[in-house]
Amino acid sequence: MKTWTREERYRVLKDPEEIRPLHDRIVASPYRQTYHIQPVTGLLNDPNGFGYHDGLWHLFYQWCPWGAVHGLKYWYHVTSTDLITWKNEGVCVKPDTEWDNKGAYSGSALAGHGSLYLYYTGNHRDSDWTRKSYTCLVRLGEDGTAQKAEAPLFGPNPDYTEHQRDPKIIHDPVTQRYYILLGAQRKDRTGCCLVYTSKEPFSGWSFLGELKVPGFEDFGDMWECPSIEQINGQDILLFCPQHLTIPGRGNARNHNGYLIGHMDYETLTFTPIGRFHVLDRGFDSYAAECAATIHHNKDRAILIAWMGLPDAVYPTDDEDWSGCLTLPRVLRMRGRRLIQTPIEELKLLRGDVVPQDAKTLPRACDLELHCGGQDMELHLFTRDGGRGGFIISYDHEHQLFTVDRSHMKRRFNNGEGEVRKRVLENGLQQLRIFIDHSSIEIFVNDGDAVFTSRIFPKEGETGYQLSGDAMMKAWQMRPAVRDDFVI
Repeated sequence: MKTWTREERYRVLKDPEEIRPLHDRIVASPYRQTYHIQPVTGLLNDPNGFGYHDGLWHLFYQWCPWGAVHGLKYWYHVTSTDLITWKNEGVCVKPDTEWDNKGAYSGSALAGHGSLYLYYTGNHRDSDWTRKSYTCLVRLGEDGTAQKAEAPLFGPNPDYTEHQRDPKIIHDPVTQRYYILLGAQRKDRTGCCLVYTSKEPFSGWSFLGELKVPGFEDFGDMWECPSIEQINGQDILLFCPQHLTIPGRGNARNHNGYLIGHMDYETLTFTPIGRFHVLDRGFDSYAAECAATIHHNKDRAILIAWMGLPDAVYPTDDEDWSGCLTLPRVLRMRGRRLIQTPIEELKLLRGDVVPQDAKTLPRACDLELHCGGQDMELHLFTRDGGRGGFIISYDHEHQLFTVDRSHMKRRFNNGEGEVRKRVLENGLQQLRIFIDHSSIEIFVNDGDAVFTSRIFPKEGETGYQLSGDAMMKAWQMRPAVRDDFVI
């Protein structure tokens, strides 16, 4: 694997032609996706600025153009009319000011003010490489260009470490104020969320204080991508605690999850009801972002996440590209749990039905399984004779659902564990599985649990076997993203 120098990682992209040969090479990879957003070159990580404005869904992703490395970050822009077919629009937010000289880092969008406004972290480095984080504002022009504010909304808080990032803009109808949540780290190396407020969204911001979350004062050493969503009358605190282990997550140390509770902006307290829930129980999901919409549906939210993890490596790193985004998901409440279901429009991508007697599945397909609640096993990407593969199973006696990717030829990030499990209190009734060339997303019991994973089958890993109490129907999926070279 290539060793990158700082100069290589933080090189400024001056001309698209500098990376055209890289694009021409990586589009030939057998692991390029057909209906998932992926980088035009280099590295993709967090989804940013997700919102609906003027008849279009806008989505941006963190992008380092040079290879599968975290370096100088840009916001790359894609759009859609339906959340399933996506068009490359090119780079929008560039690290081209004093405030973001070493990267335009993650953030969110505000819709409904005549345009789409983008809030992001400007990653500034001094000559001695000391980091300072600035919260910056961009107005998305009608031509798709970034119109930056003359100065940041505010700078770093000196009472916390250099880790202050990922602004989430929120309007609270009760207090009639705007709030920005920032992921942060206290000086004792514990994670937290900082809150800023203003009467109007584009100026006048002041530090309000640290969000109090009783029972979670020492929960990881940094909180990334914090957000508060309201769904069906419930307040949901979404965030990514880092560098801690959680039961059932193997040795994984970076997580994306949520608390259900009540947010009081007057006391700056989020009072949780119950424990921390992992948002996605698979191997590769992080930095989830909910869409900003003009007419917010209080019964649901739309979410997209990075199909990857910090500090992880993937087989395509050697091909100089890495990362993709999950499919859009609808978030709803079911009792005291948040459920995720694939958006209904994805059925429009279904093509030919796969014959029941087929020995292999298409590299891009949609599976539906109806299960009777007894034992079942589905082996995907098996070799000759049904050996190996990605194993999905259910143990009726223990009500245990398991995914296991340890039997595939190409193994990666093994140290974080290769098996994930979840007890299904109501048994197993239904599965919806989306397979693309290098990913699999499994929705259990209409969204009760989700398992998202990157996969990289080798030649010969093409078969599948289903046994036990389940019946399956499969459809080939039509392409919904194009590898257009647009910079």
